[in-house]
Amino acid sequence: MIPEELQEIIDEAELHMDEATGFFKKELSHIRAGKASPSLIESVKVDYYGSQTPLQQLANISAPEARLLVVSPYDKTGMQDIEKAIMSAGLGLNPSNDGDRILIPLPVLTEERRKELVKHAKDIAEQARISIRNSRRNANDEVKKTVESESLSEDSRYEAEDEIQKLTDTYTGKVEELLNKKEEEIMTV
Repeated sequence: MIPEELQEIIDEAELHMDEATGFFKKELSHIRAGKASPSLIESVKVDYYGSQTPLQQLANISAPEARLLVVSPYDKTGMQDIEKAIMSAGLGLNPSNDGDRILIPLPVLTEERRKELVKHAKDIAEQARISIRNSRRNANDEVKKTVESESLSEDSRYEAEDEIQKLTDTYTGKVEELLNKKEEEIMTV
């Protein structure tokens, strides 16, 4: 049985690992695989009346076709700003507007571009794994300090460290699983 003081440290470590995995999942959604997804441009920041505003707050974004995104601004006066923001977001997209909405055709991904996207996904995965391992290290350090300061048994320390390692393995496994799924999605033509 793990003492309550150590269980709190374990729970906190799990929370951090879960946050790292959630962040990784969110970042993956911004990487374009074969088909259009509104999440690709939702976080694009638009200079709207002097403040940087996420696109999703200024417009409705939809994907009516596999290779087309449609942005329907709530306020038509901001169309040029939205178009400019999408072009300068570094996503390689060329929006055009028909006066009413912005159409964004997605170009077909070349083999080279697919490999770049996979490499980018792997880099983000490595950042997530590092974050998870940092959570493990911090939790283990905290466990050692608590065992010494509270005069708890060494067995409880090893038990807590085992639990933390299991969590680390679980969350790095989740990152790996998400990465493999995304890689397969990107490489499917």
